Amino acid sequence: MGEKDGADAMFTLDELAQTIDQRAGTGAETSYTRSLIDKGAAHCARKFGEEAIEFAIAAAALDESAVRAEAADVLYHLLVVLRVRGVALSSVMDELGKRSKQSGHQEKASRTK
Repeated sequence: MGEKDGADAMFTLDELAQTIDQRAGTGAETSYTRSLIDKGAAHCARKFGEEAIEFAIAAAALDESAVRAEAADVLYHLLVVLRVRGVALSSVMDELGKRSKQSGHQEKASRTK
């Protein structure tokens, strides 16, 4: 991971994406990330979906600890899917930036179907 300036510095999604990129370059026998990537985009997408469902269940149950853990799993698996599909996190953040310049209702209405 990247160097931290202070003990309380927040870990970022960029750092997680960098870690995933690094682990993607290792062998599947030592890297869970690499083993997921080797199974292909469809497998990674299914795993992301499973984690999203587990997150939704934890959120509905109002279990803060489980919500935190499952949210971390969702973010990790989302970044793995982006990696295996060749979509840079920066491009997703750019898209979010564009969308945040207008209201959610306006943004949704402007999407092409």
